[in-house]
Amino acid sequence: MAINKVGSKGIEDGAVAAVDFADETVSNDKFANATIENAKLVNTSITAAGGSVSLGGSVTFNNQFVDWQSVVTSDGSTVTTMESGKGYFIDNTSAAGIVKLPASASIGDSVSIKDYAGNFGTNNLTIQRNSHNIQGNAVNSEIKTNRANVVLVYVDSTKGWLYWEESNVADLQLNTRVAATGGTVATSGDFKIHSFTGDGTFCVSAGAGPFAVVDYLVIAGGGGGGYAGPGGIYGGGGAGGYRESHNSCTSGPYTASPLATPTSLPVSVQGYPITVGAGGTNAVGPCGTGSKGSDSIFSTITSAGGGASISSASDNAPLRNGGSGGGGVTPGGGSAQPVASGNTPPVSPPQGNNGGPSAHPSPSHKFYAGAGGGGAGGAGGGLTTSSPCQTSAGVGGAGTTSNITGSPVVRASGGGGSGFPQFAKTSGVAGHIIVPSATPGGGGAGGVSNNASGGSGSVHGTAGTANTGGGGGGNAGPGGANGTGGKGIVIIRYKFQ
Repeated sequence: MAINKVGSKGIEDGAVAAVDFADETVSNDKFANATIENAKLVNTSITAAGGSVSLGGSVTFNNQFVDWQSVVTSDGSTVTTMESGKGYFIDNTSAAGIVKLPASASIGDSVSIKDYAGNFGTNNLTIQRNSHNIQGNAVNSEIKTNRANVVLVYVDSTKGWLYWEESNVADLQLNTRVAATGGTVATSGDFKIHSFTGDGTFCVSAGAGPFAVVDYLVIAGGGGGGYAGPGGIYGGGGAGGYRESHNSCTSGPYTASPLATPTSLPVSVQGYPITVGAGGTNAVGPCGTGSKGSDSIFSTITSAGGGASISSASDNAPLRNGGSGGGGVTPGGGSAQPVASGNTPPVSPPQGNNGGPSAHPSPSHKFYAGAGGGGAGGAGGGLTTSSPCQTSAGVGGAGTTSNITGSPVVRASGGGGSGFPQFAKTSGVAGHIIVPSATPGGGGAGGVSNNASGGSGSVHGTAGTANTGGGGGGNAGPGGANGTGGKGIVIIRYKFQ
C-alpha cells in the first residue's frame, strides 16, 4: 500500500537524497506547513542583487538596489567620497559640487547621482576619478546639465567606471578633459601649460566634445638686423608674428595680450607636430643681406617669421615683409625703401606691425641712421633729427605682454635701427644717443645698436631675446656683426580637471 503521508519525525536527517525522487513527483501540497526547517536543507540562503538573503527573509526589488543617502549640500570645496551601492542627491544651489569615486572597485560596483535642485547647469558637478579611469580616460568628469541623473558602474582597469545610465545628460560620454604630453609642462591650479622652445609634438591622449579645447601663444622667429656701412644705413629686424588665444573658461582668468582672440582651438586624440621658428641671420658686410625669421606652427595656427632689414635700396618684399616688417634702409645719396609690411600674410587679429620708414628727415644732414623693426604692439620707429648734425635711429616697435605662463612676459619687440658713423639708437628708448649704450628697451626683446666713433670703435647691435621672437638690432658701423633675430616659442594651455 502506498504511503500518502510521512510525519515530520519519520525520516532521519540526510536519509533522503535527491535521487530518491522521480522528476516532478514532489509538490508543495505534499508538505505540511512549516514542517521543513532550514537546518534540514543544504542551502539556507539565496543570492539576490549581489547579496545573500536568508530563506524566509525578504528583499525589495526596486530602485536598482540603491541605498539612497541624505541630501549632500555643496559648498564649492568639500569632497564627498562615494561608496558602491549607494545613491547621492547633490544640492548645488549655492556652489559647484565635488564627489569622488571609491578608492577601490570591483566589477559590478556602482554609484548613483541625482541633481537634487536642478542646478548642475549653473553650478557644475565634478566627479573625481580617484586613480581610476572614467570611460577609459584618466581624467575627471563633469556634469553640466540641470536635472541630470547618472549611474556609473565599474568594469575593469582599462575602462574603469562607465556611465551605465544617463538621464537629462547629452553626450556625457564625450565630455572628457584634455590630457596631453610634450614640451616643458607646468601646472597652475586646474590648468596645464606646455612650453615648446624647440620643435616637438603636443600629444593628446584624451579629450573629446566641448571640453577638448586649448588656448595657445605661437610666436615666430624674429628677423635679422641690417648692416651700417658705406652705401647705406640699415635698420632693425621685425619681430616674429604673434598669435594668441584666450578664453577664461578654457584656460583660466589670466591676463592675455590685447591681440588675443577669444576663440580657443579644438583638439582631438592625436599628435600635433610643433615647429618653433628660428631667428633670422644678421647681414654681414656692406653688401650683405639679413634673413627673415622662420615660421612657428601649431595645428592650424601659423605665425609668420619677422621681416629682415636688408642691405639694399630695393624693396625685396619677400625678405622685408613678415609677421612684423623689418626696419627701412637709408642708402647714402639714394632713394629710401618702401615701408615693410607687417601682418603678412594677413590674419585677424593682426600678428604684427609695419617696420619703420627709411626716409631721412633732411637730405642735407651729414649723419644718417636706420629705422626700427616692427613689433607685435606697434610699428617700428622712423629716423628723427634734433639738430643739423644729429640724427637718431628708429626705435624697435613695442612688444606685447601675456601672463599665459603665470607671470607677465613681454615678447615680440622689434629690433632697433643702426647709426652711422656716430649716432645710434637703443630699441624703445627715446632721444639721441651720442655715446655707446647697450641698454635695450621696448621690453628687452629687440636688439640694440649704437656707435661710438665709427670704425673699430663701433658697438654693434645685439640679437633679439631668445624664445620671444624679438627682432635683431641693426649693426653700428663696419668691423662687426649685428643682431640676429630671436627664436620663437609655442605655449599651449588648457583645463585638465
